[in-house]
Amino acid sequence: MGDYKLLALDMDGTLLNDTSEISSGNAEWIQKALDAGVIVSFSTGRGFRSALPYAEQLNLQTPMITVNGSEIWHRPHVLHKRTLLSPVYVKRLHELALEHGEPWFWAYTADEIYNKEKWISPAGDYESHHWLKFGYYTEDDIIRKKLLDEVQSWGALEITNSSPFNLELNPLGISKASAIQELCGLLNIEMSQVIAVGDSLNDIAAIRESGLGVAMGNAQQEVKEAADYITLSNNEDGVADVIKRYILKG
Repeated sequence: MGDYKLLALDMDGTLLNDTSEISSGNAEWIQKALDAGVIVSFSTGRGFRSALPYAEQLNLQTPMITVNGSEIWHRPHVLHKRTLLSPVYVKRLHELALEHGEPWFWAYTADEIYNKEKWISPAGDYESHHWLKFGYYTEDDIIRKKLLDEVQSWGALEITNSSPFNLELNPLGISKASAIQELCGLLNIEMSQVIAVGDSLNDIAAIRESGLGVAMGNAQQEVKEAADYITLSNNEDGVADVIKRYILKG
C-alpha cells in the first residue's frame, strides 16, 4: 500500500460516469481502498441530500465534503462545520441573474435548492434562509463573461465552476481545498497524505494543495495543467485507476 491516507473524490465528471452512476469497477476498487484502511471522502459541489444516496450505495461511513466545502461532515448525517453565504450577496447575485435574463441560476440553502423556476417566497426574503452556494449556467460565452467580471469586481466570493458553462459562488476562502485541510486536522493527517481527484475548477485548489493532485481524462484543460497525474476519464473507471496505481500499488 502507498503512503496516502485520504482519497478525496469529486462526484460529477469524476466518480460518476456520464449517466450519473458509480461503475462496478470504481465501486470494487473503492471498497479495496477502504479495506486497506484508506479514508474515502466525497468532495463535491452537490448538496448533502444529493450526495447521500451514493455514499449509501458504497456503504461509506467516512467524512463528506459537500457544496464545494461549505459543509463538512464527520460522516453522513453528522455535521462538523457549515459556512454560510451572506444573504447580502445572494440578493446581489439573484438581481444580477434577473438583469441578464437568459442564464439559469440556482442556490443551495441548508435545507433546500432554489432555482430560476422555483425561487424563495416571498421573493425578497433573503434573510430568512441559510445560504450556502449560488450558481449560474449559460452557454452564452459573452453573458457568462459579463457575470464573471461583475462578480470578480466585488472581491468578496470564491468563484469556481463545475462545468465550462457554469459559475459557482461560495463564501470567500471556502473551497474543497479548505475543507480537506479541515478534515486533515480532524483526522490527524497531513495534506501530503491526501489524493484529490476532480475534473473542474472547483477541484483545482484541492488538486494543487494535496499530496497528489489527479485530473480526470475528461477534465477541463486548466485542471489537467494543475495536476500531478491525469487518469482515465469518468467513463473509463478513472478513479479505480488512481487507487490501483497510487494507493494499492505493488
